[in-house]
Amino acid sequence: MSLPDSLPDWLTLIESLHPKSIEMGLERVRAIGEKLGIEFSCPVITVGGTNGKGSTCAMLEAILLQAGYRVGCYTSPHLLHFNERARLCGEAASDAALCEQFATVEVVRGDVPLTYFEFTTLAILRLFQLSGLDVVILEVGLGGRLDAVNVIDADCAIVTSVDMDHMDYLGSTREQIGWEKAHIYRPGKPAICCDPAPPQSLIQYAERIGADLRLFGRDFNYSGDKQQWSYGGRHQRRHSLAYPALRGVNQLLNASGALAVLEALQQRLPVSQQAVRQGLALVELPGRFQTLAGRPTVILDVAHNPHAAAVLAQNLDSMGFYANTHAVFGMLGDKDIAGVVQRLAGSVDHWHLATLTGPRGTTAAQLQTILAAQGVVAQAPDKSGMHGRTLHCYDNPMLAYAGARAMAQENDRILTFGSFLTVAAVMAAGRA
Repeated sequence: MSLPDSLPDWLTLIESLHPKSIEMGLERVRAIGEKLGIEFSCPVITVGGTNGKGSTCAMLEAILLQAGYRVGCYTSPHLLHFNERARLCGEAASDAALCEQFATVEVVRGDVPLTYFEFTTLAILRLFQLSGLDVVILEVGLGGRLDAVNVIDADCAIVTSVDMDHMDYLGSTREQIGWEKAHIYRPGKPAICCDPAPPQSLIQYAERIGADLRLFGRDFNYSGDKQQWSYGGRHQRRHSLAYPALRGVNQLLNASGALAVLEALQQRLPVSQQAVRQGLALVELPGRFQTLAGRPTVILDVAHNPHAAAVLAQNLDSMGFYANTHAVFGMLGDKDIAGVVQRLAGSVDHWHLATLTGPRGTTAAQLQTILAAQGVVAQAPDKSGMHGRTLHCYDNPMLAYAGARAMAQENDRILTFGSFLTVAAVMAAGRA
């Protein structure tokens, strides 16, 4: 069989190699990784957690780049282009570089049926290995214990938060999910947890393997006022820091976790105060409470589980007064749609429901049924003409966004959320 010669063709092939989109386990990816000879001589930081992973990776990357290091950063999923998943020194990997590594993995794997995530993870790890990097940042895709990223032994691992998501794979309680996520920790290595109320299972696992557990509130913390904030760790203090460029109520928690990682690795990766300040000021991460310029105000957020939705509701409340909030909403069927709706029902006046296609997708009509079960139904305005609620169904997120734009007034805001697919579709349409 001839190999593809373009990135889109490669991605199409990779999607067809395994009958399942997700199959937990490390046997396949570990075997192929050993054949490829993947290992790192530079420090590796693994980032896991239910929410906050992307922000933490982005902050670590931005700060380390400002400190002058050559940084490789692997995240998932992507919004617009697959290349976003693999960044080398702040730039997305080229099509040619990715295709070269895809070809290598394809030759080496033989008859082993790798999933899309396993295949692409191996290719990106090998790309990073061959790129002469000073530090590698790896974001866990799902869970931790059986995620493909976990074949690499991290020099420092951080769990940003533990909440309910991917319950079909990780368990139905925070204790079960915390145990899965804790498996990115390694004996004798810094093991950081930013969750203010970590599950006992995570703490017990870290202690059992002899990891150097560092907990938020015990081993590191932050304080601040309206102008600036400070970080305090076991042996390091960083004062008079500007707030991160990323918006949201949880970003100081994510930033303190990133600084805890840097404190734990300071002997191998010293970072100046100036690099921290510049990195936090310059960090960018599309789709995480991203507010676009212009009127009406447009907010993009990939929140797709109840914990993230609760944070999003807090962020919306902190924005000030808007006459109406329009929500462009589309979610995948294997998510806790009802739980997300519960957290945001009081924040939205007009729902623009979008169908997401594919085997995991939901239709706008299905979303409307779920909203109705949560008490979110159309309501006529009161005598003052205020507090009405409307629901509208569309065939895709782009049409839903166009409907919201047509209905929204200058002093309203439009929130696009529920899935990476929903946010990406609006971004790709170029209308945002």
